[in-house]
Amino acid sequence: MTYNYKKIWQIACPILTGMIIQQLIGLTDTAFLGRVGKIELGASAIAGVFYVMIFMLAQGFATGAQILISQHNGEKRFRRIGQIFYQGLFFLFICALIIILGIHFYAQILLPYLFSSPLVLQASLDYLLPRSYGFIFSFALVMFRAFYIGTTDTKVLSLNAYVMLVFNVILDYLLIFGKCGFPKLGIGGAAIASVIAEAASVVFFIIYTYLKTHYKKYGLDIPYFRNLKTLNKVLRISIWTILQSVISFSTWLFFMLAVEHIGENELAISNILRSVSALPFMIINALLGTANAITGNLYGAGYIKQIKNIAIRIMVLGYVGGIIATIILIISPFWVMRIYTDDTSLIKLAVPAYYASMTTYFSLVPGFVLLGVIFGIGNTKAAMKLELLALAVYTFAVWFVVIYLKSDISICWLTEHAYNLTLSLANYFYMKKNHWFKD
Repeated sequence: MTYNYKKIWQIACPILTGMIIQQLIGLTDTAFLGRVGKIELGASAIAGVFYVMIFMLAQGFATGAQILISQHNGEKRFRRIGQIFYQGLFFLFICALIIILGIHFYAQILLPYLFSSPLVLQASLDYLLPRSYGFIFSFALVMFRAFYIGTTDTKVLSLNAYVMLVFNVILDYLLIFGKCGFPKLGIGGAAIASVIAEAASVVFFIIYTYLKTHYKKYGLDIPYFRNLKTLNKVLRISIWTILQSVISFSTWLFFMLAVEHIGENELAISNILRSVSALPFMIINALLGTANAITGNLYGAGYIKQIKNIAIRIMVLGYVGGIIATIILIISPFWVMRIYTDDTSLIKLAVPAYYASMTTYFSLVPGFVLLGVIFGIGNTKAAMKLELLALAVYTFAVWFVVIYLKSDISICWLTEHAYNLTLSLANYFYMKKNHWFKD
């Protein structure tokens, strides 16, 4: 198993392409809602973070499943992959139903305690309640992605993302603004469009898997919905990635809520910056998934000595790609932010914070790559502890800078470095101490 730069990029590129297209979906929602109003723009940011935070439960579970899938793929124990896939699919479907019921029963009771603006609260509910039905489909999507990334057959991910993008853009236009005879639903229309796009994405995965994948080889011809032994094995690994994912996004939600108490303009700016800054971060996220998959395959096949060189090569790709993406974004911040809003006064206020947000990528590259390596090895409990340390430092920084000092929004965004640097250093020293970087 030899992974040079070209082979690493061949695995990472479809993952990245899929992430870019998914980001375009978020960009479409933000751009359309920015033309509805600042309240809707800010509300979609917070409600979107709520949705993603819950979604990360499934993502954390799927990360654990992906680790086992990649290790079994390296061991050439292919039919066990199907058992993991089906058991995970059934488990996440039950979880989705429970979460949907919980949101519809308790969201209107709990959310008023978190918002200072009644208008933002109502708009958030208008988005979150219909958006919650998407958990049924988005939870299924993470298992399909875990399967294809774990087996390093990633080319389908970009194709699937194209399907989701087309559905989402068309339905956003029709349902948000009420075009072509459709009702004008505003922020609720964006939520419904996303749900339908996710459903179409699941249908695409099912058809593609049946027509293009050696599904019998991987044991996908026989459903395993009652294999508790397999589920327990996945949960022993994924429980830590689930906790890690939820806690991680909880701190991001904490940041957004803290900014909301500064003002509606600051919240709208942060929503724009969250979307813009995600563009270069998609590169490192794709490489994290690649590091996870390659490390798992190497570990399963017994090629442990290659892990150090693979991590270095992935970091190099991360810095090269990040530099290119950042240069493109900083050339003309005004025109980039015009994609999201026509409010020129809001754009002028956002420019300093825009530049600040562009710096945060580079302190994160080592931390995310090494996190992917630790995931691939299967040490998910250790990975959670390391990230908890970084999140604790970040939470304190947000409390001190945003809540206590009530700093300018550009200074608030620099708190990202507290998380990035802590994670990078903690992961590096863990790998050195436990001798995973073997020569």
